[in-house]
Amino acid sequence: MGSSPSKAARTLPKEKSSWAGSRTPLKQDSAQAIRRPRPLAFENKTDAVEADAKDPQFMSKLSQLGPVRVDHHMRSVRSADYVQQMHRSRLQSEVEALPTHSTQNRLLASSLSELLESRKTVKSQAELQALAEQYHIDLTKLDELAKFINTPSIDESTIVRSTNQDGEETLTMMARWVGPKLET
Repeated sequence: MGSSPSKAARTLPKEKSSWAGSRTPLKQDSAQAIRRPRPLAFENKTDAVEADAKDPQFMSKLSQLGPVRVDHHMRSVRSADYVQQMHRSRLQSEVEALPTHSTQNRLLASSLSELLESRKTVKSQAELQALAEQYHIDLTKLDELAKFINTPSIDESTIVRSTNQDGEETLTMMARWVGPKLET
């Protein structure tokens, strides 16, 4: 496999052709035409567009294909069960997303962000319990979640203002982890 005698040998010309390496000098007008980019589109049909539209090979291939045959008795690709299941799934998703009915311990990302932001201002364990009930989440789940996830808070003491050469001002700051300051 891959042995060279079994493959066709490529033969190259023995002599260098007379035109190899030589170039014809460009006229001044053609050099300027090369430098100017051709427009990609025209407002009116040009002769080049008309000539391209009269492609005889393309027209002969189209005529060989003939008119399109449409089967008007096609069957649906998706079964009725699939469509009903998809409809039920969407309805269930919409019902769960309604603010009047939410599933215990399940939040949308925006609601989770609001909950964690509100949690920072809570002063007592009772307020924390009320907040958890408001968002339909168990207090133990909220505490467990808050160990690993929080909303960004800025450490005011680390704000650095700087101006670049263009006069644009940038602010650089550090984030810090802020939890509720519960009274004991």
